[in-house]
This record gives sequence, C-alpha cells and structure tokens, in this order.
Amino acid sequence: MTETSGKSESGESTAQPRKSSWKYIGPGIVVAATGVGAGDLVATLVAGSNFGYTLLWAAVIGCVVKISLAEAAGRWHLSTGRTLFDGWASLGRWTTYFFVVYVVIWGFVYGAAAMSSSALPLQALFPDVFPDDWSIKPWAIICGLVGLVFVWFNRYEVFEKVMTVLVGVMFVVTVYLAIRVTPNLGDAFAGLLPVLPDEKDSILNTLGLIGGVGGTITLAAYGYWVNAKGWTNTGWMKVMRLDNRVAYITTGIFVISMLLVGAELLHSANVAIASGDKGLIQLSDILEAEYGTATAKFFLIGFFATSFTSLIGVWHGVSLMFADFVERYRGTRTTGEEVAAGTREKSWPFRGYLLWLTFPPIVLLFQGQPFRLVILYGVLGAAFLPFLALTLIWLLNSARTPPEWRNGLLSNSMLAIAGLLFLVLCVKQIWDQPWADFF
Repeated sequence: MTETSGKSESGESTAQPRKSSWKYIGPGIVVAATGVGAGDLVATLVAGSNFGYTLLWAAVIGCVVKISLAEAAGRWHLSTGRTLFDGWASLGRWTTYFFVVYVVIWGFVYGAAAMSSSALPLQALFPDVFPDDWSIKPWAIICGLVGLVFVWFNRYEVFEKVMTVLVGVMFVVTVYLAIRVTPNLGDAFAGLLPVLPDEKDSILNTLGLIGGVGGTITLAAYGYWVNAKGWTNTGWMKVMRLDNRVAYITTGIFVISMLLVGAELLHSANVAIASGDKGLIQLSDILEAEYGTATAKFFLIGFFATSFTSLIGVWHGVSLMFADFVERYRGTRTTGEEVAAGTREKSWPFRGYLLWLTFPPIVLLFQGQPFRLVILYGVLGAAFLPFLALTLIWLLNSARTPPEWRNGLLSNSMLAIAGLLFLVLCVKQIWDQPWADFF
C-alpha cells in the first residue's frame, strides 16, 4: 500500500493528484456488479415487457442518480480521510441505531435471498445433480459457503479480480442477448424521450425503475472499496470519479440490454413473466424455444454471474461496514488508511458478520421466511437509500468536509432529487405492507 497511501515517511500528507486512467479502475466494477442483482434484471425485463421502450429514459436517469450518490460517498472518504460510518456517527446516535437494526435484520433475510438467487441458475444448468424434491436448497447452501470461504480467505485485490471476471461474463451475456433479439433502434431512441405510459400507477412504476437500477447498501460500501483499493486522499479524486462513471455506465448497459430483451422478446409477443428471480428461469425457457439450447444455457451462466457477484459483493462490502461500526462503537475514530491496510478484512467483526450472512439464513431456506421479519426487511431496505442521500447532503455541506470538497449546486441538486425519489418509494413501500396481518 505504500504507493497509494498518500503519506510520506514523516507521516505528512502527500496527496498528489493522479491522472484519471483506465488502469486504476476497480471499485466501480465491484459496485456495479454488486448493485445489479437478479431482481434488477427482472424488474427491467418486466418494464420492457409491459411498456416496450417507453421507460428507457427512466433507466438512464436511474444510473445518473446513482452516480451522484456513489460519488458523494467516495468524495467523503477521500476528502476527510474518515469512513462513512464515522461521519454518520457524528450526526447523532440515531444513525447508529438505524444502521445496527438495518444490518442485523436486512443481512439475515438478504443472506437467504442471495443464496436462493444464485442457486436457481445452477439448478437449471445441472438439473440431475440433486433430487427434485430437494428443490434448490443444496445449491443455495453451496453458494453461501463458497461465498463465505472466498471472502474469508482473500483480500480486496483478489476479490476485485474475481468480480471483474464475473462482470465480464455479465457484460458479454447481456449485450449478446440485446443484439440477438434484434432491437428496433428507432423505437429505442424514441424511448429516451421522457414520456409516461398511459396506464394506472405509471408514475410509481417509473419511479420504481429509476430507483431500482443497482441501488442498495452497496452504494454506501463504495467508499470502503475505494479505501480498500488504496485510495485514501484527495489525490485520487479524479480517478475515483472516472471509476464511478465507469461503474454506472456499465450498469446502464446491463439494464438497457435487458430492457431491450424485454421489449423485443416479451412485449412484442405479449408474454408475461414472474416478477421474482424465477422470472429469469422463465426467460431461459423462452430463449431456448426461440434461439436454441446454447443461447438459453449461455443466459443461465450470465444469470449466475449476476446473482453470485451480488452475493460475494455484499459478503465483502457490508462486512467491511459492520467491522467499521464495531470499531467506532469501541471508541476508535476509524480512517480510510486503516481500511486500506487490510486489517479490517481479517478482523473478527468482519468475519462475524460474514458468518451472520451465511449460517442463520440457511435456516430460512428450510423453514421459510418469517412473515413479520420479511415486512421489516422491506421497510428497512426502502428506508436506507433516503437515509444515505439525506445524510450525505448533511455531511458534505457541513464543516466536517474541507471547504473545497463540499457540495456544489449540481451535487446538492442531484442528492436532493435522489433523496426525494427514494423517500416517495419508501413511503409507497411502507404503505403497501400488510400491516393489519403484522399485528
């Protein structure tokens, strides 16, 4: 880490500006791969099947919104030398309470969902390995354990390389499918015009597509991956911004490719698929009928890469955040330098949260997800992105951030739009929960 630490032997800052270069790209690829899961691809497919190319502009705006959020998180880490959780803690104890409840409940339910999502394409690719009455449980457990072992024994450098390979697989598969369905380019370009579908709840559907393009707690983890890469001071700011743009251009290509598939393959034939991860298995069957077995299997490989990158990305990134929370709780004011040193990845809080993401969720695979817990999971998940957007506005407009790196008009506008967007979606999510059954 000596090359990238930004410190001289005397300990003084040597934050020399780095030229933004493609050779440094890394954390952006990780956040793109982790943020785009099977659920995002299904949501985009469903949007394409329901509305054709009409909401293509919404997918593009979603990527722009996420660029502003991830850039703000990365800018906080680099400009202050402090981690995001350290910044949250400075805003009051309420942020700590929200975070710890969130990561405990969210991690418990997400672990089961991520393992199941990764298992679905494996079961479809290798249907005879386990008996049918076992369902996907053995594959799900294997995926969880492989993710645990991989993250437990590897540092960020290896993690990033594996994620980059899997992103390459995702990229090739999604772009291949988009070309294979022969999109109508005229209609696609028309879809870039901001037009709402003439249907019930079209505004909420549009907002949901904008908000769902690769947006999870991994946006907050981006700053930690920036530090883990060895970027710890403002000399890396230009590099980080290029890296972040690459992340969401990549995300945009994934999402637009799947929307093209939905528009051409499903919308034109008036075919509906399920809204959950099983919708991708249905798409595989449709692809096999239309283009043959090889295309269907190729898609399932991409489906697995999409799901498994989300699994190991969360296993690594959120565990880093949890380890930071524990250190802060112990009274240590954590810094980006400590994350860059790699000690967090070997700490027991990091590994303890890894175990939490893996073993308790295995119980849910056999018992089903508890009703009340799933409702709380949905509410907390919907509340996180408004929390992230609004706290970043607070932190980056205060004396906690050096004056030259505080928000300008554009950053404040984008974060405010993101905060309002996610707040509307949060209220809608809370409103739609079956609270009468909860009590």
